[in-house]
Amino acid sequence: MAVQAPSVSQPALAGRMQRISVSATAAVVIEAERLRGEGAELVDFGAGEPDFPTPAHIKQAAVEALRQDFTRYTATGGIAPLKDAICRRHAALCGTSYQRGEVLVTLGGKHALFNSISALVDHGDEVILPSPYWVSFYDQITYAGGRPVVVATDEERGFTLTPEMIEKAVTPRTRVILLNSPSNPSGAVFAPALFRAVLELCRDRGLWLISDECYLQFIYEGAPYSVGAEPGARERVIIAGSLSKTYAMTGWRLGYALAPKPVIEAMLKLQSHSTSNPVSFVQKAAIAALEGPQDCVTAMLNEYRRRRDLIIAGLRSIPGLCCGEPAGAFYAYPNIQALLRPGLDSPLIFSQRLLREAGVVTVPGEAFGTRSHLRFSYATSRQNIERGLQRMHEFCAKLS
Repeated sequence: MAVQAPSVSQPALAGRMQRISVSATAAVVIEAERLRGEGAELVDFGAGEPDFPTPAHIKQAAVEALRQDFTRYTATGGIAPLKDAICRRHAALCGTSYQRGEVLVTLGGKHALFNSISALVDHGDEVILPSPYWVSFYDQITYAGGRPVVVATDEERGFTLTPEMIEKAVTPRTRVILLNSPSNPSGAVFAPALFRAVLELCRDRGLWLISDECYLQFIYEGAPYSVGAEPGARERVIIAGSLSKTYAMTGWRLGYALAPKPVIEAMLKLQSHSTSNPVSFVQKAAIAALEGPQDCVTAMLNEYRRRRDLIIAGLRSIPGLCCGEPAGAFYAYPNIQALLRPGLDSPLIFSQRLLREAGVVTVPGEAFGTRSHLRFSYATSRQNIERGLQRMHEFCAKLS
């Protein structure tokens, strides 16, 4: 008679895994792909990914690097010519004066943020985080053992802040203030005066300011601004930057951090035990992006402006829907509160039904810390925007 082996229960996961969730934007992509696999024809306003191809001169630089067998390990924090190119481009755009030792090259802007938060935030530390916030901010903070202290903004202020709103949230446990301008998901652009006031607050209270500049060059009025250009900023500020959106290089995974040397050294230590160096030949492509012609960026921004005007006008024409005009990035963040009703009482449910019944992909506001909004990425063609708006009109008309 065979002896049955004793059952072994599934080993428990580390407790830190309970503090984070799957990115809501990733969940939207997964569900959309499932429906596509079943033959559904969708209009995708979900993922924030440029639909433009990576410019040819950038791709050619990668090809040339491969031809030259530039495929081995590099320095963990990135090659020196790329660090210098990052410093020069940031200086040209914003008037900063960072040096090679204050740069860390990372696998995308998200990696720079993860390294920054991991290096600065300890268990029990508080991080002031305006909402709506990008989905990964909250989970990165909690994964590090920190506590997000959410400061809510709204349409009346254009999703912007006042220094008083931030100062009111500061406690003895505050460690970091995290700002994202231009903002994902709202498209808000914070005024330089706000950054100056927050920087002064950080100096007075011994705090760190993390500034996410992923959409730095995608603002519709005025020139790019970085708090890193302010006097004394380099002692208190960590900047997270990315080539993903600016040069349509999302899949290339190349970002960077600008920070004081001790912070860069701490982040470098973490990176040495996690990912090691950024991809070798991608670093060569990044140099071409930063030092080559920039007309591709201007062309993308001009097209995003046309798409913004199209989608905002279309969303505002839907009865009951309220939508401000984003000042940067490529997202619309309409308020759908007036369209909610019993059985359709949250953006999550609204977004799910809109996807299933109308084939329109959006991201519900719960992912960004609000309960009255949907995010529409207009990093898609004007033809798709028009098709999606038509479907949205038809879906909302059926709710009446």
